[in-house]
Amino acid sequence: MARFFTSDNASGVCPEVMNALVAANIGHTGAYGNDAMTHEAVDMIKKAVGKPAEVFFVYNGTAANTLACKAVLRSIDSIICPDSAHIVTNEVGAPVNATGSRMITVTSTHGKITPEQIRKASQDESWWGMHATRPRLVSISQSTEWGTVYSLNELADIKATCTELGMLLHVDGCRIYNAVVALDCSLTEMCEHIDILSLGGTKNGLMFGEALVFFNTEAADGFLHLRKQGLQLHSKMRFISAQFKALFTDELWKKNASQANRMMNLLVEGLSECPDIELVCPVQTNQAFFSIPTDFAVQLQAVKDFYQNGPQPDVYRMVTSFDTTEEDVSFFVREVIALNEQWRKV
Repeated sequence: MARFFTSDNASGVCPEVMNALVAANIGHTGAYGNDAMTHEAVDMIKKAVGKPAEVFFVYNGTAANTLACKAVLRSIDSIICPDSAHIVTNEVGAPVNATGSRMITVTSTHGKITPEQIRKASQDESWWGMHATRPRLVSISQSTEWGTVYSLNELADIKATCTELGMLLHVDGCRIYNAVVALDCSLTEMCEHIDILSLGGTKNGLMFGEALVFFNTEAADGFLHLRKQGLQLHSKMRFISAQFKALFTDELWKKNASQANRMMNLLVEGLSECPDIELVCPVQTNQAFFSIPTDFAVQLQAVKDFYQNGPQPDVYRMVTSFDTTEEDVSFFVREVIALNEQWRKV
């Protein structure tokens, strides 16, 4: 079956995870997470993040982000986040619908925001006193929606700002493994300054399933009930847990993320030979964004599909996955170079 560059959600299930699902499909076990496999998966995640935490499995990333907000916000509160954040642009307002909270967006640079921007947004909102919302949560993505990465120092500075202003820090980590590989750090180091983490799975080779990790354990109070109310309690929990057990066995997550990142580096290197394709932001993980003339891009999409980046004209996103191969990349690059030569003659 063909592979392309639309999204890491387009990839299949990595073999180790599929084998784990098959193995989990034997016999009966406790329901709703009351099974040994779920307890083992939770313990593996806790060991990997390296500090006390409460871990809960859910179906998907939007649910993880939304319930993270729901766990700590009231309708009189607000969320400060980048204008590019997935919770703003691609979740149909789910966090706002669930919490009644206001979303305060900050202009991002390649998906990233700074402590100074967070402080100003909080102070501007708080200036109105009882007539405005209370900024209570900062939500950022790691890696960002533009494929960029916050350094460990940047995360520490943002967390310090949150603490100063009485806010918690939530991180959308649907691609956090790619960020860990990019920074050549440990998952423990990455999580040091996070209060609540939406820990990805699907984009790293799972069939389905994400985890919510509460490092601020007080924020997890009542979450067992909130998960049920939020329609995210999987009765046959072992089929999520089995996947995470596989992902955290021998750091399979790192192997998968490393492959995706490496293939993107190869892709970017190859496409640099094309004069009509230009990068629009730094490439650090498995996402890259290019400026491509629209009529030329349409020809390239017929070779291996990729997406236009929202309504922005001539800006396109390409994403590699754990199962992207060197052959996939080299074939696409050859075709692109040939088409570019033809296109320039027209």
